[in-house]
Amino acid sequence: MTNTRKANISRKTRETDIELEFSIDGEGKANLDVQVPFVSHMLELFTKHGLFDLTVNGKGDVEVDDHHLTEDIGIVLGQALREALGDKYGIKRYGSMTLPMDETLVTVAVDLSDRPHLEWRAELPKGRVGTFDTENVHEFFWKLAVEARMNLHIVLHHGHNTHHIIEAMFKAFARALDEATQVDPRIKGVPSTKGSL
Repeated sequence: MTNTRKANISRKTRETDIELEFSIDGEGKANLDVQVPFVSHMLELFTKHGLFDLTVNGKGDVEVDDHHLTEDIGIVLGQALREALGDKYGIKRYGSMTLPMDETLVTVAVDLSDRPHLEWRAELPKGRVGTFDTENVHEFFWKLAVEARMNLHIVLHHGHNTHHIIEAMFKAFARALDEATQVDPRIKGVPSTKGSL
């Protein structure tokens, strides 16, 4: 198993410029300089509830809209997670969390399977939270799942406050991912009959 489960990833395009550092075995510390305040808020929650450490410097063409920067942060975070996991030796692989937030209930389930898939069962009541376009939440998780090569299921059971729903998604994702990335000393190698993940 890799002793230091962390990664540094940079991505620069004509639309965005992102530098990201991610540590699986952290303390819940976030150092965020992201031009989309709502995304910054969600990443802070993700970091805190997953007990990860995360640094993101993200700039983009937010004068157009928030889409490119939100999507590309999902891409880079997914790449960093995959790199930080290394050989996946001894990890639990699976994690799930059903999380309440006031009137909202969300379940997130994760399989670090090397088979990317996002199953999204959620209708967000409003198209915007403040100035943030809420359809970007799906884009973020979709790109993250693809780049991390994870199986990710997000299910909204009920809720009517869009901010609460999205916040519950990020918190539940953090806690499910924390469970899936934990090392279980009983596991020898990787938890797969194939012998690899």
